[in-house]
Amino acid sequence: MVEKYQKCAELIKEAEVLIITAGAGIGVDSGLPDFRGDKGFWKAYPMYERLGLNFVQCANPVHFESDPSFGWGFYGHRLEMYRNTTPHKGFYIMLEWIEKFGLDYFVVTSNVDGQFQKAGYEEDKIYEIHGSIHHLQCVKPCTMAIWENTEHIEIDYDTMRAKNIPRCKFCGDVARPNILMFGDYSWIADRSHRQSVLFDNFLEEHENSKIVVIEIGAGTAIPSIRYTSERIGRYHNATVIRINPREPHINKPHISIPEGGLKALSEINKYI
Repeated sequence: MVEKYQKCAELIKEAEVLIITAGAGIGVDSGLPDFRGDKGFWKAYPMYERLGLNFVQCANPVHFESDPSFGWGFYGHRLEMYRNTTPHKGFYIMLEWIEKFGLDYFVVTSNVDGQFQKAGYEEDKIYEIHGSIHHLQCVKPCTMAIWENTEHIEIDYDTMRAKNIPRCKFCGDVARPNILMFGDYSWIADRSHRQSVLFDNFLEEHENSKIVVIEIGAGTAIPSIRYTSERIGRYHNATVIRINPREPHINKPHISIPEGGLKALSEINKYI
């Protein structure tokens, strides 16, 4: 494994561009749950096991229309959890590499938790493919507006129901997180789409640059992030470093590291 860490360090030192692709697994070292399977979800939320509900059933936009107190019970708890979480050292190790080697960079993440922004990554260099819990929209929606989520949700933890419901500032109906949920037909994708255009422009600008993709904690259940890494990995001048303790497989010449994000980044950093 030492040789892999040394190889990764050499690639980073020789790179011109760093692209970070991240799934839920990157947050585990910060103490965040990754909701892997029903058992993983219920370990984080035992109250939903009692109700016989899994993650897909809870992360569903229908609740904001039919039972917003239930919908905001789940998302209100996640909102406060993310606000109270400190990004782990791995986020800052990668920022140090970016600064030390003068790398241009971009982040692509399926996470909605805002941890990259909290760690100091630039807003216009982050593509959140599923949106962000830190932004709101109308449940209908009455307009295409997306606004910052400054709400504080009070929750009854016995029932996991919200005691207060955020409202659309335009029509007064229920407001919901600007997140792509399961079976979602009312998500406003404009903010995420603007980020995707910036990312596409970034790739076009750097198509001939030496690129290292560091993928962290992206599984196969919803493989959008893995596909993104592999698509960039087909560039003649790009190498993917896949960091994943359970599903690390990737074809050579790309590099597979079967570790958690913080450990792998810390080990690579020893040779930087």
